[in-house]
Amino acid sequence: MLKSIAAPVLVAVGLLASSLTPTFATDAIGDWVRPNGASKIRISSCGAALCGKLIWLKSPRNDTQNPDTSKRSRPLVGVQIVQSMKPTGKTGQWKGKVYNAEDGKTYTGYIELTSANKLKLEGCVMGGLICKGETWSRVK
Repeated sequence: MLKSIAAPVLVAVGLLASSLTPTFATDAIGDWVRPNGASKIRISSCGAALCGKLIWLKSPRNDTQNPDTSKRSRPLVGVQIVQSMKPTGKTGQWKGKVYNAEDGKTYTGYIELTSANKLKLEGCVMGGLICKGETWSRVK
């Protein structure tokens, strides 16, 4: 009789434990602020990938550095800067493209959830040999 009770209890405990394990894609979804506090970015699902758009700027401005001259008069708020991030195979890390409005260039990019409230973003050149980034904080 003990065996017949133990099996369902173990299954229930296993299901509870697995439901408490964080799902990194879900955890990365939300609003994030840059370290300098100048902007906020909303990460959301876009199909099977993650994307992020600017939702707030301390000093709103237009996309003046965009290489497409027809886009230079558009406001930066609403522009997708994190593009098509797909899982890399490393837990909590995605690879895609990052648009840098400060220089108007799009780079190979990575985002990595380093904790529940920290998201590291990197833009890379030369096939990922040289990367520069910053760690964003979750907006509470």
